[in-house]
Amino acid sequence: MGNRKLGNSDIEIAPLVFGGNVFGWTTDDNRTFELLDAFVDAGFNAVDTADVYSAWVPGNHGGESETAIGKWFKKSGKRDRIILATKVGAEMGPGKKGLSKKYIREAVEGSLKRLQTDYIDLYQSHYNDPETPVEETLEAYNELVKAGKVRIIGASNFPIPRLEESVKVSQQENFAVYQTFQPEFNLFDRQDFEENIAPFTVDNNLSVISYFSLASGFLSGKYRSKDDLKGSKRSGMVAKYLTERGFKILAALDEISAEYNSSPATISLAWLIAHPAVTAPIASATTLDQLRQLTEAATINLDEAAIEKLNTASAW
Repeated sequence: MGNRKLGNSDIEIAPLVFGGNVFGWTTDDNRTFELLDAFVDAGFNAVDTADVYSAWVPGNHGGESETAIGKWFKKSGKRDRIILATKVGAEMGPGKKGLSKKYIREAVEGSLKRLQTDYIDLYQSHYNDPETPVEETLEAYNELVKAGKVRIIGASNFPIPRLEESVKVSQQENFAVYQTFQPEFNLFDRQDFEENIAPFTVDNNLSVISYFSLASGFLSGKYRSKDDLKGSKRSGMVAKYLTERGFKILAALDEISAEYNSSPATISLAWLIAHPAVTAPIASATTLDQLRQLTEAATINLDEAAIEKLNTASAW
């Protein structure tokens, strides 16, 4: 399991990122600490979160995930073993969103406080803010990098023209440049990434850290019919995958996971890790057994026949 560089920076991460969206939502502090300790002890080092996680939960206001990670940093003393990625820009309340210089300056201080750290390794624009000029956003980030509060920057969910404009402006103005991009990409959701995103990220050496790596859990094989969705918090997100193509993908995953004595979730992540345009997929776990299935993916080298079988089954 070799580490991989983030863009043109000197930061390296293991080829799997722990998704912190579950912290403060479906995992309490004790479980969060247990999972993060196990993740680091297994040789991994990258955790991805956002200031807004998990504002969608009734009673939450955002900041719950960062707060949980901060408590773990304080308790474990393992801050220096983690490449920490968080995001800014999603709505945290009335008037608290976007990528203006004023808001970024305010938001980063909130994140640093919750995370109980004085720097963020990778600070990412969560969503495009069409009302703010890219120059203003990038100037704010450049200030944070110069101040030592942020090491490198990245973007998520940007239209490629906006990402391209941002890279050009950074180069022209000698600002910090986006080193990573975070798109949706998995065995089912392939077309937009492979047609529109990968050509740009590869040409510009932007490291791809993909999200929804298991298609909201569908690629774990847990959901194979509408009956399986009953009572699930993810039913609304998974239903769209219950198609002829989706079942074809699951059949291929079943076959290959049996061949590798593994699980569909592990093989799905191994396929992403092997993809030439991906640096590391993000995946979440709420139990140690789930975490083991995720981390195992970094130790599996799929042969060409297995990759071709998955490519064919998931062809769009």
